[in-house]
Amino acid sequence: MSLKSLAAKIFASRIKRKIDTWASKPIATQEKVFKFLIDAAQYTHFGNDHHFDKIHSHEDFVREVPIRDYEALRPYIDRVVAGEPDIVWPGKPLYFAKTSGTTSGAKYIPLTKDSMRTHPDTARNAILCYIAETGKTSFVDGKMIFLQGSPEVDEKNGVKVGRLSGIVAHYVPNYLQKNRLPSWETNCIDDWETKVEAIVEETIDKDMTIISGIPSWVQMYFEKLIEKSNKPVGELFKNFNLFIYGGVNYEPYRAKFENLIGRRVDSIELYPASEGFFAFQDKQGEKGMLLQLDNGIFYEFVKADSFFEENPQRITLKDVEIGVNYVMIISTSAGLWGYNLGDTVIFTATKPYRILVSGRIKHFISAFGEHVIGKEVEQALQDAISGTNIRINEFTVAPQITPKEGLPYHEWFIEFENESEDLSAFAKAIDTSLQSQNSYYYDLIVGNVLQPLKISKVKPGGFHDYMKSIGKLGGQNKIPRLSNDRQIADRLPII
Repeated sequence: MSLKSLAAKIFASRIKRKIDTWASKPIATQEKVFKFLIDAAQYTHFGNDHHFDKIHSHEDFVREVPIRDYEALRPYIDRVVAGEPDIVWPGKPLYFAKTSGTTSGAKYIPLTKDSMRTHPDTARNAILCYIAETGKTSFVDGKMIFLQGSPEVDEKNGVKVGRLSGIVAHYVPNYLQKNRLPSWETNCIDDWETKVEAIVEETIDKDMTIISGIPSWVQMYFEKLIEKSNKPVGELFKNFNLFIYGGVNYEPYRAKFENLIGRRVDSIELYPASEGFFAFQDKQGEKGMLLQLDNGIFYEFVKADSFFEENPQRITLKDVEIGVNYVMIISTSAGLWGYNLGDTVIFTATKPYRILVSGRIKHFISAFGEHVIGKEVEQALQDAISGTNIRINEFTVAPQITPKEGLPYHEWFIEFENESEDLSAFAKAIDTSLQSQNSYYYDLIVGNVLQPLKISKVKPGGFHDYMKSIGKLGGQNKIPRLSNDRQIADRLPII
């Protein structure tokens, strides 16, 4: 065992004990975070406007601070972007994480001194928990690659601006810098296809042990490696045994990845966003990710099926239930207050608290009242693929409300790597699983309001071309699993 491996084991053991301490006292940990946030922001403009001096409980907070999304919070954020201090958090932020807005262009998410450190620390902790659980450390002596956005930053009124993944690249610990790829110059390439080609050139002859990124874009990297070397990734990188991912569910990609790699590798799921780093997989055999409770984020939850009511009930961690679909509301040390992130989560455990990301509150199909969510379509596809040699590259689902003939249906757009010999049977297997998960969908099928789903085969590279056409190729961008309209569906090239 190398000195670095030994040090990693010792460090992992120490960090795991700290994590176990706050995870074993979840309610007290969150109460401490809540008090810290209110006290710290009491004299900000937002704190004054919302009477933080009178907030002593969650009930007080609910009374004074409504749920807001970015657009509703924007009057405050715009003042921060304009350079004003003490608006939503004391002082000025260190960075703005620039993301794509849905209604009015770019969004600027503040990253403060208090919030910034939680991003690299939580990613590190995920790896350390893996070491503590498995005892595996040999990967620390090899090369690690993190497929991410450009680390180059601009400046806006004295605050640096960039993509979150690029900003975090500035915080990679010194002890990992020698192991980290790609080079700074390659990371700064904006065009994703050019960037991946450069990464292949830099890494193809290296001892890669950890590879990290959104599965769809790592898949593209793997395919380029195989194209150049005529070898499976696992043969090319003999010591590659850990894949770290976030942003989407890995399971629909797993069969394809194992084919590209040539074997199964361990994986760690992360739940990062510009607004905060919320959870990470702390156990290989457990379903769900450990909710990060001590990193300056106070969580509230609203049942997804009542979210659009006039005054939906907001609950804290102590009142959540396993298996219920919740909209996650956050208040953070970056000055986001009662903030609707847009994500929905389901608790898989409460001792400790673990979650799965079930989808987006705006990404669902309910053209007929079925309210099918992302988790359900991913599970249905996974159930249908299980035990077969079917592999897919990408997929999305949309309603077909006005078919040329027959009843409406859900249309599944799938780009196959290796398709089913009987597409009708495959579609039936997906539909059966979806009916078993969603009683509303089942009732609509049985009641002859909808006909069973249909599959449309997308041309090879079709999703890649679509993302390129809208300027969202690579980085942290990903295809929505489902939509309640056909804006994506009608632009995909069908075979």
